Amino acid sequence: MLVVPFLGALGMLVPLPGSPRRVTRLARLYGLAVSGVTLVLAVVAAGMFDYGRRGAQLGVNVPWARSIGLRFHLGVDGISLPLIVLTAALTFLCMVYTARALPAPGGTRAGSPQALIGLVLLLEVGMLGTFVALDLLLFFVFFEVVLIPMYFVIADWGGSGRDAAPRVRAAANKFILYTLLGSGLLLVGILIVAVNAHTFDMTALTARHGAGLSHGPQVAAFGLLALGFAVKTPMWPLHTWLPDAHTEAPTVGSVLLAGVLLKMGTYGFVRIAVPMAPEGAKVWAPWLGLLAVIGIVYGALACLAQRELKRMIAYSSIGHMGFVLLGIATLTPVGLNAALFGNIAHGLITGLLFFLAGSIKERYGTGDLDALGGGMLAKAPYLASILTFAAVASMGLPGLAGFWGEMLALLGAYDPHSGLPRPTFITFMAVGGLGAVLTAAYFLRLLSRVTHGPVADRWRTTRFADVRSHELLAWTPLITATLFIGLWPKTLLALTDGAVRLLLGGR
Repeated sequence: MLVVPFLGALGMLVPLPGSPRRVTRLARLYGLAVSGVTLVLAVVAAGMFDYGRRGAQLGVNVPWARSIGLRFHLGVDGISLPLIVLTAALTFLCMVYTARALPAPGGTRAGSPQALIGLVLLLEVGMLGTFVALDLLLFFVFFEVVLIPMYFVIADWGGSGRDAAPRVRAAANKFILYTLLGSGLLLVGILIVAVNAHTFDMTALTARHGAGLSHGPQVAAFGLLALGFAVKTPMWPLHTWLPDAHTEAPTVGSVLLAGVLLKMGTYGFVRIAVPMAPEGAKVWAPWLGLLAVIGIVYGALACLAQRELKRMIAYSSIGHMGFVLLGIATLTPVGLNAALFGNIAHGLITGLLFFLAGSIKERYGTGDLDALGGGMLAKAPYLASILTFAAVASMGLPGLAGFWGEMLALLGAYDPHSGLPRPTFITFMAVGGLGAVLTAAYFLRLLSRVTHGPVADRWRTTRFADVRSHELLAWTPLITATLFIGLWPKTLLALTDGAVRLLLGGR
């Protein structure tokens, strides 16, 4: 899975012959083929996976740097498998979407179709590598690989309009500066763990459950790891790079940023911070829960104030990821399973929302809610219906994927780990419930302003294409998966639960 997109990205360095139109068509087909093969390999891995085992499987473990004990160690378990399939699927669906809607260069420099496809494939290498790495330093390398391609995707293909370049440059620079700062803190936290435990092997460190690290180093390590992962998640108040990056990024960039990159931070909490520094986790968990519920309420209130569609969806991610962080802060199997479920649900639903936002902007030429007006159900009924479905799923309607992650996170807060202050977490549960109500409020406001009501005067004589074939191909798997895991949540929970209990020492 790593070799195919890596070689595919290198292949895009070779100039393609022919006219610009032919080059664009070949680049699209190439990206579709490479990402399709990667998805097939991810599905094969899921088929070969032994669902009765808890530990890592399908591994690769070869020497990397013998002098310092580093190994190229990869594997997959019940925690990483859903994220691997999600990553491969979203990358492939982005390539399907770009088969007819390849974004034109609109940022700070002119970009070629080859460059965009190559960057997305390189981005896929980093995302997949993060989820399969079982060596701390290797994890860090993959964690960092995603930064440069995403920076150029935003900088070279982001924005629209004649005055977009300064905004795009600022958004791309803010993204790279924030994430690099978080990465520096993350590296120091990783080194504290590895130096004190005398190993970079993540499986060995997980099995020890903090043995070999005294209380002080665990508290310091968890704090630094948490800060590094919190920037990528993003957790309030380290979130300010996200709305700008989402607003200016092209559709494929926004989909992968929301659908996968944010999950790398919460995955790091579950995979590294909690099991490797459990005493530090107990010290910092109430503060993590506090910041999580502040993010839930803040994200919802910010959404109520937004006037631009993509920016509203970006702020909604802060609230939804707050529920994921609240689940992690409980340090219980219920909470961590809620976090992992919420990760997948958010990737599916918010990925669909950003696809829809891109298609709406393509038709209307704007994402401004006031300019869009109402009446989309009359102008493009299928597009409006899918937007309604995605909004209802995101607000957490029972029977859809968004419900289970939020509900289980609140349930975990009601009965947190025995070493945590229960009254504090019950308060967090109540505040999180208020955030869920506010989430319903801003999505209902969105639908009332965009899909319902009379058609705005400026659009009465304009004809819009409804859902196109390439859009339907890209969106149908996300809709289907949202329905499936919403109706049968045990499918996902049964996969993650055993691995989560192993991380928590069998609890």
